[in-house]
Amino acid sequence: MVEEKKKKTAKQRPPRRSWLRRFGSVVKWVFILGILGLLFAGGAVAGYVTSIVKDDPVRSEELIQQQVSQNAITGFAYFRDGQPIGQLRTEEDRRIIEFNDIPQLVIDAVLAIEDNNFYEHVGIDFSGTLRAVKQKLLNESVQTGGSTLTQQLARRVFLNLDRTEDRKIKEILLSLRLERFLSKQEILTAYLNKVPFGNGSNGYNVYGIKAAAKGIFGLDDLDKLNIAQAAYLAGLPQLPSKYSAFNGIGEFNETAFGRAMERQKLVLRRMLEENKITTTQYNEALQFDIQASLAPYTKKAYATFPYLMLETERKAAEILLSINESKHNEETTEDAEATEGSEGSEGSAASGNDTVLLEEARQQLMTGGYRVYTTIDKKVYSAMHSISENSDNFTKDSEKRGKEQTAGMMIDNKTGAILGMIEGRDFNIEQMNYATQMIRQPGSTMKPIAAYLPALDSGFIQPASILDDAPIVLKDGSKGFHIPKNANNRYQGLVTARYALNKSLNLPALKLFIDKVGIDNSWAFAKKLGITTIQDDDYNAQTGVIGGLRYGVSVEELTNAYSSIGNNGAFNDAYMIEKIVDSQGKIIYQHKVAPEQVFSEQTAYLMTDMLRTVITEGTASTVKNTYDHFKDVPIVGKTGSTQNYGDVWFMGYTPDVTLGMWVGYKEQINTLQGDTQKRQAQTLWAKVMNAVIEKQPDLFVTKEFAQPEGIVKKTVSAYSGKLPTKLTDKFTTDLFNAKYVPTDSDDGISRAKYISYNGVNYLPLEGTPDDFLREKIVVKREKPIQDLIKELLAAFDGMKDHESLQYYMPSDAKSDFPTEVDPRVDDGTAPSPPGNVSVSYSTGKAVIAFAASGSPDVVGYRLYRSLNGGAFQKQAVISAGDSTVFKPGTPQSANATFFVTAVDVAGHETASGNVAGTAPTPEPTPTPEVLPGTEATPEGNTLPDGAEEDPGMIIVNPPGSAEVPAGSAGNAAGGNSTAGSGNAH
Repeated sequence: MVEEKKKKTAKQRPPRRSWLRRFGSVVKWVFILGILGLLFAGGAVAGYVTSIVKDDPVRSEELIQQQVSQNAITGFAYFRDGQPIGQLRTEEDRRIIEFNDIPQLVIDAVLAIEDNNFYEHVGIDFSGTLRAVKQKLLNESVQTGGSTLTQQLARRVFLNLDRTEDRKIKEILLSLRLERFLSKQEILTAYLNKVPFGNGSNGYNVYGIKAAAKGIFGLDDLDKLNIAQAAYLAGLPQLPSKYSAFNGIGEFNETAFGRAMERQKLVLRRMLEENKITTTQYNEALQFDIQASLAPYTKKAYATFPYLMLETERKAAEILLSINESKHNEETTEDAEATEGSEGSEGSAASGNDTVLLEEARQQLMTGGYRVYTTIDKKVYSAMHSISENSDNFTKDSEKRGKEQTAGMMIDNKTGAILGMIEGRDFNIEQMNYATQMIRQPGSTMKPIAAYLPALDSGFIQPASILDDAPIVLKDGSKGFHIPKNANNRYQGLVTARYALNKSLNLPALKLFIDKVGIDNSWAFAKKLGITTIQDDDYNAQTGVIGGLRYGVSVEELTNAYSSIGNNGAFNDAYMIEKIVDSQGKIIYQHKVAPEQVFSEQTAYLMTDMLRTVITEGTASTVKNTYDHFKDVPIVGKTGSTQNYGDVWFMGYTPDVTLGMWVGYKEQINTLQGDTQKRQAQTLWAKVMNAVIEKQPDLFVTKEFAQPEGIVKKTVSAYSGKLPTKLTDKFTTDLFNAKYVPTDSDDGISRAKYISYNGVNYLPLEGTPDDFLREKIVVKREKPIQDLIKELLAAFDGMKDHESLQYYMPSDAKSDFPTEVDPRVDDGTAPSPPGNVSVSYSTGKAVIAFAASGSPDVVGYRLYRSLNGGAFQKQAVISAGDSTVFKPGTPQSANATFFVTAVDVAGHETASGNVAGTAPTPEPTPTPEVLPGTEATPEGNTLPDGAEEDPGMIIVNPPGSAEVPAGSAGNAAGGNSTAGSGNAH
């Protein structure tokens, strides 16, 4: 039994497996587990990759093609003759090149160091990556990059440059996709157009092989690169900032250059290993002096022409914005028309945030490879800046006020092209363009634009028209009333329009602006001449024509307005951008000159002739004394200054160009001081013109202002500007638009008997002694002096500060036609006698002085004289308020005795004590043949009250004028015509 059990047990034990079967089983399970591990790892990797790229878009072929071919391209600006100004503002220099223009030498050098298996791999070079890892781990002397060109391109176009594992995975996947949709030539070309190469010799960061060759070696043609230079460039993209031979301002960096040369040697070695060059070429390249071939240092355009480059950028960006808006509007209109029932577009793109849109346009300009051709003449620009950059031409800087600033602009009259400008004196101190961006009060330079031009064109005035330089009372909300003054602190009465402009008198211009033309019409006219800064408040500012604007004007706009006069009344909007060409060579913008005839040629000529005498006889004496080319280039112009001389201007033009100049400080509260500063705009204007004429004489081809048809010369009354009559005794001869030659006769004068009191003429009271009455030709002005006095006195009640009444009296007030009766009333008693009568001798002639009577009804004073004890005879009379001194002309050698009497309006007379004798009883006074103060209206060179001679104010008929009636008082006078604006030209 025991044996049976043993046998049974032995049969039940499984047979022992061989070692081969056991090994097979292990392999099987290892394989199964390996597959499971691979599937698990693959899933994990796939999950990891998916988590990385889940937010990364799947880029279409079209998108890849578009973004790879899209390049930021450097733009350039040019002078009017095609000379380069420089590249548009950016810290980068990018220049695009086509594959066929890339030399094989450059391709060999780049591929040798960056991707020697470029044509074999599909975007990823595993052997190259492993080799790079090995070189890195072993710190080998020769190290090559692990990324293919395709990977580098993918990274630069689609990814950021941060060194992360996530980016590397995205880079690999993108590289595979790029290789699928792009050819090797396209990838290589895109790479060589996009990678950075460090700084060029002007400090710009150069991108792309073409910009690198130009910026580092000064070569426009890549075929001119030799092996050493090509290898040098090929080595830079790995670490462009570390290898850059130039810093950010173009200075040589010896340390970085040394590193770049070590890198170049590596490139040459790789080229030799790849059989791209021979041993001989390798050795020759090593011996080549790279440093000697580097491009010379050049300043950036923004260092050489900083103001001009910024202005070019601004104006070109505005044009691109306008083009973009037009395209947007067209597309919106098409969409609206294509959609039935559409409510229409949402309007212009500019209706949103204009600042954002303008910045987008500026970025488009900076990176789009545009070429901007300006109207700036390099010689003109340089000549203008030779004046502004010479500190000797300016007042020394002030610690309180800062630097004396200036701005100027020169415009071609025929086209409106801006030929040159002075934007400021120091770009490092102030980047604002004072010529185009600054808005300042124009002062009297606004008078021709908003007063004289529209008045001339409407026929309200001609150069010989008579304007009244007398005060006006304006309402002032804060002060009650305002009485404008002239700069010379006096009022000159009736003057010609030419004289008023010559002397820049404020009151005639204000009256034209307010009363003749009207404020609304004046500003409408100014707007037609390109003045865009007029505000709603300015329509309520009655002093706007003399510079009282809310904001003011720019130098550009004011110069532009004056250029229309030089262009015979045709206005061209000033422009600086002639054309813009895109990166493909297509002209996307071309300026078109579109003149608008705002006023007649006759008006332009008359205005020009009036502005001529501003220089020869008026306020622009500094221009007259400083300008050197009167014989060759005729000029005309207008001065201007603001209150307290916060600004001074001169606007002048020739038949060909207009130049406007402004001088002041950055803050208008800092005023110009002293005669030199107050005339600085005139001085600089003349100096700039002298410099421009010398450097660019070809601009000044027109030798005279051509007189158009319809201009005639005429002699008219100097009282009214109308045709003379037999009573007329003052005349002026000047130019007229034939349409507006006067046809009415002189009604500005009359013969009247009157009495003078405090410089004002009155109708005499009955009983007033005849010897105090005057009878002569008097002026019948539009507003009689008596009415003016009433207005002034009424205004004084509402004013805290004002001058005396006498201050506001015009110098010809004594010649005014009387309309009011003498206000003095007889008190029924004799007046108190004059006191303190004394005699002295001046140049051997007697001078009798006295103190005025205290009686309010005194009409005047009489002087009596006795010779050698004889009877006293009346010598002269003086009206009350005129003077308290007699000068009878009696010689000191005569044995003379004098006394003075006071006479009231009723004829009562009171004698003073006599001087050198006893006071006799006054005799009846005979009417003298000639009494002081009763002469005819001053003629020739004689002005009332000893005033200084002013051409154009007192004008008599030129001898032999056929237009003056025979036998008139003017011919009888026989005086010579005074030189000045009112006479023939």
